[in-house]
Amino acid sequence: MTYTRRSFLGTGAAAAAGITVMPFIARAAGHGGDMYETGMGPLKVHPIHHASLVLETPMGVIYVDPVGDVGEYEGKPMADLILVTHEHGDHFNVDTLAALGAGGAPMITNPAVFGKLSEEMRGGARQLANGESSDFKGMRIDAIPAYNTTAGKEKFHPQGRDNGYVLSIGDFSLYISGDTEDIPEMRALKDIDLAFVCMNLPFTMPASAAADAVKEFAPKVVYPYHYRGRDGGTQDPAVFAELVGDAATVKMGSWYKPGELG
Repeated sequence: MTYTRRSFLGTGAAAAAGITVMPFIARAAGHGGDMYETGMGPLKVHPIHHASLVLETPMGVIYVDPVGDVGEYEGKPMADLILVTHEHGDHFNVDTLAALGAGGAPMITNPAVFGKLSEEMRGGARQLANGESSDFKGMRIDAIPAYNTTAGKEKFHPQGRDNGYVLSIGDFSLYISGDTEDIPEMRALKDIDLAFVCMNLPFTMPASAAADAVKEFAPKVVYPYHYRGRDGGTQDPAVFAELVGDAATVKMGSWYKPGELG
């Protein structure tokens, strides 16, 4: 479902006004996922679970932070590239990587994860530190900082260790936040077409902070993700959508199973 402030005011009025809200094309028939148009061809988004997603891009299939049961990837194309943002268990799992990377997909990780890979896995991996970039079949990949700023929370994601990523597919840019709070580097992003922005407590940020950052860097479309928290820290993506308002089109992915959020 797509949410904008107009959605909360009534979809009928929006339709009557002829409002256009997307580069979104359609939900792909038969295989699920949302499709977006880029200057180099279509991009299909498959939310998998929590922080894990699959992107079918014109350059190949990208698995982002693949963890958990490999059965959740059943029916998805084999990975051509794997991106890992950081070392926490809901983003990085060696067993899952070994199973999904059986086809020999190259991997891009932050340096901390690279250091935890087996020698065999390192042979097909590249480490990117904050501010570094790489190329995959003509797609630029920039490692963007991801860290905590609130006193006492730096232990979760210390500055300089973890990555977010910006993928540039021609003139189409996609941002994956990884685990971060509302940081200047996020707010400074420009011309982002599609974003995945985390929110949960105590580990990252509340929906209000995520929405405020989104209103500043103004992606065309944003998915709230990684919103299951601990000790009451789960964030409501609908609240996020209402706070974002008309600053971006908010898309909801099927990130969790029924009852998983409590």
